[in-house]
Amino acid sequence: MSPSSDTNDDDPHPSRWEPRDPTLPAPVRRRRPRRVLRTLLGTLLLGALLLAGAFAAGYLLVEIPPANAAAVAQSNVYLYRDGTPLARDGEVNRESVRLDQVPLAVRRAVLAAEERDFQTSRAVDPKAMVRAAWNTVTGKGRQSGSTITQQYVKNYYLGQEQTLSRKAKEFFIALKLGREKSKEEILQGYLNTSYFGRNAYGIQAAARAYYGKDVERLDTAEGAYLASLLKAPSAYDVTTHPENRAKAVARWHYVLDGMVGEGWLSPAARAAARFPAPQTARAATALSGQRGYLVQAVEEYLTDHGIVDEKTLAGGGFRITTTLEPAKQEALVDAVEDRVVSRLDPASAPADRYVRVGAAAVDPATGKVLAMYGGVDYTQQYVNNATRRDYQVGSTFKPFVFTAAVQNGAQTQQGLPITPYTLYDGTNRRPVEGWSGGSYDPANEDDASYGDIAVGAATDLSVNTVYAQMAVDVGPSQVRRTAIALGLPGSTPDLTASPSIALGPATASVLDMASAYATLAAHGRNGTYRLVEDISRDGRRLDLPAAPRRQAVSREAADTTTSILRSVVETGTGTAAQAAGRPAAGKTGTAEDDRAAWFAGYTPELATVVALMGQDPESGSQESLYGALGRPRMDGGGAPAEIWGRFTREALDGTPARDFELRLMPGAEAPPVPSAPDGAEGWYETGEAGPGAASRGPDHGPGHGPDHGPGPSRTTRQ
Repeated sequence: MSPSSDTNDDDPHPSRWEPRDPTLPAPVRRRRPRRVLRTLLGTLLLGALLLAGAFAAGYLLVEIPPANAAAVAQSNVYLYRDGTPLARDGEVNRESVRLDQVPLAVRRAVLAAEERDFQTSRAVDPKAMVRAAWNTVTGKGRQSGSTITQQYVKNYYLGQEQTLSRKAKEFFIALKLGREKSKEEILQGYLNTSYFGRNAYGIQAAARAYYGKDVERLDTAEGAYLASLLKAPSAYDVTTHPENRAKAVARWHYVLDGMVGEGWLSPAARAAARFPAPQTARAATALSGQRGYLVQAVEEYLTDHGIVDEKTLAGGGFRITTTLEPAKQEALVDAVEDRVVSRLDPASAPADRYVRVGAAAVDPATGKVLAMYGGVDYTQQYVNNATRRDYQVGSTFKPFVFTAAVQNGAQTQQGLPITPYTLYDGTNRRPVEGWSGGSYDPANEDDASYGDIAVGAATDLSVNTVYAQMAVDVGPSQVRRTAIALGLPGSTPDLTASPSIALGPATASVLDMASAYATLAAHGRNGTYRLVEDISRDGRRLDLPAAPRRQAVSREAADTTTSILRSVVETGTGTAAQAAGRPAAGKTGTAEDDRAAWFAGYTPELATVVALMGQDPESGSQESLYGALGRPRMDGGGAPAEIWGRFTREALDGTPARDFELRLMPGAEAPPVPSAPDGAEGWYETGEAGPGAASRGPDHGPGHGPDHGPGPSRTTRQ
């Protein structure tokens, strides 16, 4: 029987499925948009209900807590590397005031800086929070997105940690405060809890710390500067960081312009405003002597490396073990006292009142800072001379040029490899060749001309014309990259890729230079210098950044540089450093117009840089050191090298002297010394200066700054 036989054609409900005729179009299935829409709306409604429930729960559950620990800050304890006490810091300087004690213009300056629509805005700004979170996630910089109310909550009730739970609590507490407290109460609390730097909490403490007056006496310009500090308290303190003055002034202009835009300040008053320079900070006696400088340097290290933020650190409670060694620290202070401080006599030598000293010592093997000298006394001279970046390094930069030459296999304009024995034309005012950026013809010290002179001898005598030409031969950009690789920050002011870079117009700090010279001492290996061994709070240790050592430049480049710097100490301008009593390498340097004199040197175990700086104690302006310490002209081969020699001898006392183990570039080995012609007197090696030139012992910075260390009449390189 065929399959069709089972089918009754007359049956309206056939029992079997009939296959679809393939010639007919497929049936159109009906979509169900209503069902999809209902599902979507249901999901959104459920999400909204959950969000509303979470919001309600958060609002009900999160209470306004008592003041946090930072509102009643503790001390920070600083220890030497061996655990002995160094200093105790952190007693909070705070004096609360009523809002009506703060001049209206000062209040408006704060609003112009932080939240211009504070009086009409809500306690929280969700849009700003989302925008700040997005910018942070997408790498556009960390932003808080916080209103003044939220900042007050963070300062007084919570903490500075960047966590989601803290931000959630901040959100709900701010909402409640916005309902329970008036705008005036919130602004008063904010002004009394905000941190302004210099250990000053609150607007009254800031007025005293920066202008020596009560808050009621602040004028509009002063209030605008204090408001500017809220963004970055220490960085915008123009007395502590003069190199950041331009940024601080720009922020001050921003505040005043905002006041004009809001109608709080007339354009005429704005035009008449002048930047109100703050007074020199007065430190607590607990930080007298070197303690304050050391604490300041450690705090900057912690905040700059993101270990702990400035406000949290100022809140106190930290136990910080530094890399500093007490014996070496004492030896450095004694050396400065002996060679400089004890000899100052402003009554007979007026320039002595300008003398400032900065010094730093670094372990080449580890990058640890072992000792530092910041000034005569932190309570008298607030700026740390070891970390400031506003004095030219002069000829102490020249070794970086030679290192770059070896590192890059550079050649002279004539195609000869640059070695310690390569001859250059040392004629005074000789224009550099091969530079397309315009004419440049630097002067040598005392306008001395040397004719053809070997690189090694030109280093001994610090011949500007030779090193300016060498910078062109290497490439100024390569020189700059090498200096940064050795340890100078890329942000160093005036570290410009031009022929003049060789003469040291850059204003690196003493500590920066010590780190770079430590790289040379370590055969070219470098890592970020370290100032902190350990940090903990409430028994919990904080993570410190890794400091891996890397080969910044080749060993041959570093060691060949060391070989020519040994001659500077043995027979060049740095012979005073021989007082160390062990093999040493170094370079003297002088800033333009004798405003600073440097000696940078190292043994295999220790790299130390010493600088004398001229600064008017009243105006803060840089001054020449002509006549200081009874010397007609200041030079790196004088007091700086003397300090270096005495400190190095004492710091390494009891340890065996080590010689340098050098691996030199090809062509750097000393050639045989020819015999003098029969009957010849006053004969000098090819490329060496005669007695008249050498006795001038030049070493100079970007201009005519002298450096008169004892110079050789003849140099042998064996």
